[in-house]
Formats: sequence, C-alpha cells, structure tokens
Amino acid sequence: MILQPKLDIKKIRNDFPILNQTINNNPFVFLDSAASAQKPLQVIEAIKKTICSHYANVHRGIYTISEKMTDDYEQVRKLIAQFINASSASEIIFTKNSTEAINLVAHSYGSLIPKGYGVLISEMEHHANIIPWQMLRDRWGVPLYIAPITDEGELDLLSFQQILEDHKIALVAITHMSNVLGTINPLKIIIELAHHNNAKVLIDGSQGIVHQKVNVEDLNADFYTFTGHKLYGPTGIGILYGKTELLQTMPPFMGGGDMIDKVTFEASTWASPPTRFEAGTQPILEIIGLGEAIRWVSSIGYEALEHHDLALLNYTLDQLASIREITPIGNPAKRGGVVSFTMEKIHAFDIATLLDQQGIAIRAGFHCAEPLMHRLKQTSVARASFGIYNTFEEIDRFIGALNKIKNMFA
Repeated sequence: MILQPKLDIKKIRNDFPILNQTINNNPFVFLDSAASAQKPLQVIEAIKKTICSHYANVHRGIYTISEKMTDDYEQVRKLIAQFINASSASEIIFTKNSTEAINLVAHSYGSLIPKGYGVLISEMEHHANIIPWQMLRDRWGVPLYIAPITDEGELDLLSFQQILEDHKIALVAITHMSNVLGTINPLKIIIELAHHNNAKVLIDGSQGIVHQKVNVEDLNADFYTFTGHKLYGPTGIGILYGKTELLQTMPPFMGGGDMIDKVTFEASTWASPPTRFEAGTQPILEIIGLGEAIRWVSSIGYEALEHHDLALLNYTLDQLASIREITPIGNPAKRGGVVSFTMEKIHAFDIATLLDQQGIAIRAGFHCAEPLMHRLKQTSVARASFGIYNTFEEIDRFIGALNKIKNMFA
C-alpha cells in the first residue's frame, strides 16, 4: 500500500527557488539530496540578514554587534542540543562537517585508546568513517576490525557481537544510515552490545538525522556526528555531539585562538569543552544558517517528514519493480529515502548522463563507499535519493525517463 503524504508539498517547494527552473528544457527534478540537500529561503535569508545587520567575530568583541553575534551563535548551540536531546549545550562541538567530526574523535579520543584495544566499523561505511580509523591504525597501531553485512545489506549482528566478544574493542564507529543501501541500523541494539562489552560508540549520522528524529540520550550514544548541508543547511558546518565525561578527558584536535585557557611561550593550557575543540574563527554564518535549517525542519516535524520519506521510498521501489532490466541494490528491512540500482547493459554513468538530459539529477559511482561496492560486487551504481521537497509526480517522471533509456538500448 502506498502511503500518501501528510505535507503541503506545494508550500514546501515554494521555499526552494532552485527547483523552479528547467534543465535541458525540462522541469528540474533533484534526486541527489543524499549528496547535498537544497536550501530553503529561510536559511538563505537568515544568512543574508546576519551579513547585513550584525556580522562580527564571536567571543572577542565587547561592542554591540559582536555581542549580538556571539549570542546568536551560542543560541544555535543550545538549539542543536535541544534538537538531538543532548543534556547540555557544552556537549555540542562545531566542526566543518561530519568528516572533520569523525577525524576529531579519531585523533583526540583515539590517542587515549589503551594498547591492544581496537576500533570496530562495518562493511557499509562511508570513506569518512573508514579512513580516519586506518590513519589511527597506521599512526598508533590501533587494530581495525570490520563487521560484515548480509546479502540484503543489513549489519550481521551475530558477527558484530562475536567480534566484540573475541577482541578488545575500545570504540565502535558505525553509520546511522547507509548512503548507498539506505539501511537504517538498529542503533539501540548496537550501542547496548558495545556497552556490554565495554566499548564506546560513535554514530555517523550524516544520512540518518535527515530521515529520522535523533535522541542521543535515549540512544545512549557516546558520540554522534552530522553535517549541515544534508539537513537543508549550508556547507562548511558539521556537528559533533560527545558525552561530557568523554570530552573532558580528550586532548585538543587543533591548536590556535579561542581553544586555550592560558598561553605562555613555555606551555599552554586548554579551555573546557566545547571551546577546547574549536580552534580559530568558526564558520559563523554557516552556523546561523544551520540553526535556521533546524528551525525549518522542526516546523515541519519529523512525523510528517518520515511519513513522506517512506511513502516516496515505497512508491519508487514499486515502480522500479516494473522495469525488468533494473536491479535495486540491497533489500534491508528498514531503510531511508535512498535507492541504488543497476540497469542491464547500461553503465551507471550513462544512466545519470541520460537522465540529466531529461532534467533529472541523480548520482552515479562508488558513492565514497568503495569497500562496500566491492562487497556488493559492483563497479558503479546509480542512486536516487529523496528530500522533503520531492513529489510522486517527480518519481513518475524519473521512472518514465528510465523506461526511455531502457528502450534506447533495447
């Protein structure tokens, strides 16, 4: 059964002027939100208003607009803490993106991992949650273990548990939602198993927080990361949540202004978290934009957002099933609005190019998940991913375009 949306999609789409254009003389259909979502007018206007009225550096000036800017900046930190139900705003660290947030944990918390203890990740991870741990392994000799996935594209929980029991694991780092398979991992089970085996857990929420409400207190996650540009906010801003007791033990990731308590030529001491991890001038305007994006998403509500996402996903999968030449990648029981697929005799890059000629934007390639592609025995796959602004009519255009491509190669 196809779920019908609970949203006023016309009203939502009016917030996204970029969608009101033609590409190659066709109405624009954007199906690449997993890479980077479009930005509503509210985000654009919030940044513009800040630039025009009270832009200044934060935490430095004692003049009026600097104090106003600092207050707005720190209000966003509080907003994000409320958004993910962190116990304190001091548990929210501003980073450049999820990649930097994961690297921060790998560098800082990774330096505290006892000798002989390792890190456990899964086969479905994005490169951003693989390479930092390889670098930690190569730098400090911290073993890296890989939990397998099933042929359906789900985490093999029995193998995951066995690795936890057979090896000394200090940290589990795993995606909330796969950017290729759409798999939504059972986070509470994963975290409970890890904690039972004395391991901390980092969740890469880059995709997950876009499609599901996140409550870090309920999850009992030790670290959670996400990035602004996938959540309808600007590029250049990401978030690391970390439990207070962990952040207080961790050394800085970078050194510079604002992250210090006291500096002499002989030695320096560090500020308390989160400032300890925010060296130098931060992406102030991007932080303001992310705050507005979160207000915008919250005004819609996750119940409606998840309902619409699932409706689009089910409708797309049903329609793709009517094209015999198409094979969807993965079949997880629980997934978000991402559909990857292959088509007989047609390379994914050709699919994406021909769709673009019809005004439809999708992604093709490894999707920064090359080890997962090897596990799936694929060299390249096409991917359609959904945002809150996508419609059933756009899916119909997408399916119609795929049928045209199929007939071209018949």
